[in-house]
Amino acid sequence: MSASKLRELSTDFAVAVIKQCETIRGHYSLVNQLERSATSIGANIREANYAHGKPDFIAKLQIALKECYETEYWLELFEKSGIMNKGTADNLYTQCGTIRRLLIASVNTAKGNLHDK
Repeated sequence: MSASKLRELSTDFAVAVIKQCETIRGHYSLVNQLERSATSIGANIREANYAHGKPDFIAKLQIALKECYETEYWLELFEKSGIMNKGTADNLYTQCGTIRRLLIASVNTAKGNLHDK
């Protein structure tokens, strides 16, 4: 998968989360946490493109991956607590999972390339 596709997916995901969060009343601190982790994924992917060498590139992608895991937690919490309906939460969770799997593959490839040199 190309880096531009990963950037596109993460941006589209962040926009979907932002739009969904706009519909939630109350729970402002939780909404803030979800928005911050979801938007951080794409921000770190973008930062990776301007990394100072391969180790920095890998580190940025690993941060994006950690943000994916955090976002999945918030989505699960929102769904289980009834803050977000199951269908919406499942859709966002699926999108986040796709990005997570792509990030795992990208990190593993980058690490492999780092050790091959």
